[in-house]
Amino acid sequence: MIVPLSDAPNPGGRPFVTYALIAANVLLYVGISLPLSGQPADTSSPAFRAYVEVVRDQLPAGVPIGAVLQHVSAYDLFVFEHGYKPAAPQFADLLFSLFLHGGFLHLLGNMLFLWIYGDNVEYRLGRLQFLFWYIVTGIAATLAFAAFARGSGVPLVGASGAISGLLGFYFRWFPRNTVRLFVFLPPFIMNVVAVQARTVLGIYLVADNLLPALVTGGGGGGVAHGAHIGGFVAGLMAAWAIDRWEVRPATTAFPAGLPARKPEEQAAGAGGEEMARLASSYFALPADRTRRALEPRASLALANWLAGNGHSHAALVVYRRHLRDYPADATTAAAHLGAGMVQMEQMGQVAPAYQHFLEALDLDPDEDTAARARRALARIAATQKYNVGRPRPF
Repeated sequence: MIVPLSDAPNPGGRPFVTYALIAANVLLYVGISLPLSGQPADTSSPAFRAYVEVVRDQLPAGVPIGAVLQHVSAYDLFVFEHGYKPAAPQFADLLFSLFLHGGFLHLLGNMLFLWIYGDNVEYRLGRLQFLFWYIVTGIAATLAFAAFARGSGVPLVGASGAISGLLGFYFRWFPRNTVRLFVFLPPFIMNVVAVQARTVLGIYLVADNLLPALVTGGGGGGVAHGAHIGGFVAGLMAAWAIDRWEVRPATTAFPAGLPARKPEEQAAGAGGEEMARLASSYFALPADRTRRALEPRASLALANWLAGNGHSHAALVVYRRHLRDYPADATTAAAHLGAGMVQMEQMGQVAPAYQHFLEALDLDPDEDTAARARRALARIAATQKYNVGRPRPF
């Protein structure tokens, strides 16, 4: 048994949308699932008769239907009516099914994953975008399940498809984060280990979902593997698209004629007026002309000047374009460092900054860049509940 316990680094503050989603799922379970689970089903209702027809088609040969129906609860019928059924699709069910669960362990597992992985994605996206993409990837996951189970009357419920969407975002944006895992393999192994996030999520996608889906057809064994895969891929594609969008020209990031914030804050020797004119011209370029529009050192100098004069969003755009255009240049490590410092110090984006600092160190930078990256990592580690560092072998 392997259970995730926490991830690192984490942002400061409170991920209110993540907490609200957890609360909504728990309240629906306590207010609907638990009470109805203790009530017998109304055998005279049309829903019960429709339920019998679906169950009869799903039973293995030799299993009497009477042995199953005597245990049907009112909640089973509620799920049958409001879970998403590919054979009878309803938009309301598509949304409501994301907040229903088949039992306590189903709820516990989903909420544990949402609590561990949700906060960093929420801080990276912002609250409204986080909620939007949670619902969109949840819908995508459900429709992926429907593609695997066309014509099925068996309802799908649970937040795991939407949470898989968040894992897709996490896989792309926070690959260098570490995840603490409780490993219990009796009778010899019981330990907590730290493993790189991309390794953990890769195992989740391939071993826990892709391989079982190939064997069962996407939804066998009571687990909607097709929904998990669909949600994960939807999140991964959305994160990729957002990354592409964030390096597009943003004329509002540095409007024409905008000077440095304060003359005394200008970078030494930067030539404030000249750099301001360069920035204005640069951000006025069409999207297809931004690639390698500046030489590597000029690009880095512009980004550093913007960061040093308080234009954090504009600076981050230039750093990202620099990394896109010059992924293996002598200036690449410094660009990673600069992007990380802007995200950590000016935007409060700790986890994205952490990725950049590690990338900078991996590029064998000069002594000053390496020292600054290590100091930044030490600052991040000092704010965490658990130590943050390179994962131990697993």
